[in-house]
Amino acid sequence: MSTLEQLRDSLPDYARDLKLNLGSVLTVQGAPGLTVRQMWGTALASAIASRHLPLAQSIEAAARAELDEAGITGAKAAAAVMGMNNVYYRFVHLVGDADYQTMPARLRMNVMANPGIDKLDFELYSLAVSAVNGCGLCIESHEKLLRK
Repeated sequence: MSTLEQLRDSLPDYARDLKLNLGSVLTVQGAPGLTVRQMWGTALASAIASRHLPLAQSIEAAARAELDEAGITGAKAAAAVMGMNNVYYRFVHLVGDADYQTMPARLRMNVMANPGIDKLDFELYSLAVSAVNGCGLCIESHEKLLRK
């Protein structure tokens, strides 16, 4: 039994929907329009963003069957850089002061220019992390880039 199955089986009865969804969304049928690589990279980046170590470890173990080391690192990089960006840009969005919107962020984001994986995949992972972290500005930005 995989660690992901063990995690799913350990969920209490009140989390039955989570248990069912965890078993269905991480399938080709449960993630229509995504490649297997995109599905597992998105799952890994999102699990890391959730800050729930058992989930992140279980997803990473399962993802290693489908992703090469660059794919694992790319998902982790998206979670890391978006964790930083989401804090900053969520503040800028929520504070409601136009002065903050014109200030330069001065944050290093080199990995976004060269993530080591397909840029479309990195954008997808970044969108997912931004959704987990509730950053509206980042969600909007990454969603627009993905639609191009």
